[in-house]
Amino acid sequence: VCALSAGGIAAVLGNPADLSLVRMQADSMMPMDQRRNYTGVVHALTSTARDEGFSGLFKGALPTATRAMALNFGMLGFNTLAKDQLEAVGVAKGSATQVFGASAIAGFFASFFSLPFDYVKTQIQKAKKDPKTGKLPFSGPIDCALQQVKIGGPLRLWSGFPTYYVRIAPHAMITLIAQDNVKKLWKNMGM
Repeated sequence: VCALSAGGIAAVLGNPADLSLVRMQADSMMPMDQRRNYTGVVHALTSTARDEGFSGLFKGALPTATRAMALNFGMLGFNTLAKDQLEAVGVAKGSATQVFGASAIAGFFASFFSLPFDYVKTQIQKAKKDPKTGKLPFSGPIDCALQQVKIGGPLRLWSGFPTYYVRIAPHAMITLIAQDNVKKLWKNMGM
């Protein structure tokens, strides 16, 4: 519960920066006449706040928080399970092989559980209002997910999984290996 809460809260607080990153990346791929022409992160943040209000900085915060919670669930829950399974097949408890192997497995599950939320988050954050109607293409995260599934089936939410895994797994592995080493240090210090 603590890990899920921490991930969700941190994601909401970091949402303006994530929104700016997504928009700057999407902007460079747009036709010239549809670009927002951001000059940097500060410009993206101030333009968003000016054009959409302060709450515009938190566009996509719900799927961003959900993504972070799903990532923490996959990473932390499956790390412990993988360590137990590796030990059951003969890998020495506490060995570098067990710690590294379990963290790689946890990285896979962190990616698997979080990618659908990341995909929806990105679609929402890069969405632009229709110039004629003034409406966004999605009424919210669930509508976005349903529209994406309607277009490409459920697997559309896992589009780009190999690339996403290569992006997320090292983060999960470094976090989990560092966590394991901190726990060992605390134990050696009698804490």
